[in-house]
Amino acid sequence: MKIVKMSLAAALLVGASAFAIDNVKVSGDVQVFYSTNDMTPSNSGVSGVGLAKTGTSGSLFDKETSAADAGVHLNASADLVKNDLVSVSTGAAFTALSTLGLENNFVSNVWGSSHAATVGNGSGYGAKVENSSWFNEAWIAATLDKTTVKVGRMELDTPLAFTETWSIERNSFEAAVVINQNIPDTTLVGAYVGNGNGNDNSKTVSSAGLAVGAVVNQNGEFKTYGTDGAYAAGIINNSYKPLTAQAWYYDVSKYAQAYWLQADFSMNGVMAGAQYSAVKADASGSKEDNVYALMLGYAMKDKFTVKASYSSVNDDGSVGKAGYNTATADAQSKLYTEAWWNYGYVSATGTNSYNITLEVPVKNVADFGVYYTNADQSAKGATNAGNAVQHDLSEITLTATRSFGPLDATLAYSNIDAKNQNIKAGHTKGSAYSQVQAYLTLNF
Repeated sequence: MKIVKMSLAAALLVGASAFAIDNVKVSGDVQVFYSTNDMTPSNSGVSGVGLAKTGTSGSLFDKETSAADAGVHLNASADLVKNDLVSVSTGAAFTALSTLGLENNFVSNVWGSSHAATVGNGSGYGAKVENSSWFNEAWIAATLDKTTVKVGRMELDTPLAFTETWSIERNSFEAAVVINQNIPDTTLVGAYVGNGNGNDNSKTVSSAGLAVGAVVNQNGEFKTYGTDGAYAAGIINNSYKPLTAQAWYYDVSKYAQAYWLQADFSMNGVMAGAQYSAVKADASGSKEDNVYALMLGYAMKDKFTVKASYSSVNDDGSVGKAGYNTATADAQSKLYTEAWWNYGYVSATGTNSYNITLEVPVKNVADFGVYYTNADQSAKGATNAGNAVQHDLSEITLTATRSFGPLDATLAYSNIDAKNQNIKAGHTKGSAYSQVQAYLTLNF
C-alpha cells in the first residue's frame, strides 16, 4: 500500500506560458488521523502527554493508548516562461498541523513529530502540544529540450532517499536535481541533497515516543543531510515495455556508499520483481550490509490483486540495516516485503521476511485490503544491529477504503506481535496487541 512508483521524472516535466505567470494551480487537502491500540502504557516522562501508569493494562480507545492529529496541506505551482527554447516553472507547498487540543482530554499522543511540547506550562493541565507549520516545498524548475533542472526545497522519490507519504506529515529535501531523457526509453537522474527535515527525531515529542507517525523534525526544521550532504545518480529504462529496470548509486559524504538495483515485469496481469541493495560504511573495517527481495503477483482488473514477496538481509553488516530510507530514523523502505505499519523490521540486519498482499475492490462498497508481513531476525543479526531483543515481527492488517466525492476515508485494523514491543512487567519479550486507525482526507 505504501510503496509508490518512481515518479520523479514525470513530476518535474512541467510546461509554462511565455514570459508571464500563467497556469497557476492550487490544490491540497485537510486530514484528520486517529489511532488507538491496547498496548500496555508506559510513562513517557512528559507530564500530561502520554502519561500513564507503568504496567497497567491498556484498552482500545483509552486516552493513554490513543493518538490524533489534524493537518492542512496546500500546494501551488505556476508557469513563468515558455517558448521554443526553454520553459520555467515554480512551486511551493505548506503544511500545518494541530492537535485541536485533543491531547489534554481525548488522546494522550499525537501523529506528527513536528509538534513541540511545552512542559510545566503552569496551567495545571499538564503539557501543551504546540501547533506546527512549515514550507515543505519551494522550488524552481527549468526545461531545455529533454533536460530538466530543479532546485530548491522539494519532495524526492528515489529508492534510498525519498519522501514518506503515509503519515499526516511528510519529509522533504533541499536539493538540486537534473533529469535527462535524450536516450529513448531511458531516464538519467543526478542529484545533490544538502538538507532534509526528516533526519532528527531527538526532540521532545519524538524522543518521548508520543508521535505514532513520526516523520518530520520538530517545527519542520531542515538539517544537514547525513554529515555533509549526499549525491545520487540513477538510470531507469523500459525499452522492453513490460520490463522496467533501474540502477542507483548513492554517496552519503563521510558516512557510506550504497546502491540499489531493481527490475519489475508486468504483462497480462502477471507481475514479477527483483531488488538488490547494499550499503558500505566509510568507517575502517566496516562490513557491507546487503539485501535482496523477490516478488510474484497477479492482478485481474476490477477483481483482485494478489502478491507474495520474500526478502533477506545478511547477518554481519556493520550499519545494522540495508535497503532503508536514509531520511528518517525508523524509516520505511521500498522493499517488496515492507510491513503496512511497522517499518524498520524487514530491512534490519539478519532478517528474513515475507509478505502476502491481497486487494479486492467491491463496487459501491469499498476497496478492501489484507496485508501480512512476517520478519524473523537471527540472534547474530540482532547482536550486530545492537538489539537487546530480537526484532521479530508478525503483522496482519485489514483495511477498507471508500471515497465520497472529494472525501477519502480509510478504516484499518492491525494485529501486531513484535518481540521488542508491548513488553509487560516480568517478561522479556512483547505480547501481541491490536490497533485500530481511521484516516479522513478532504481533497480540494
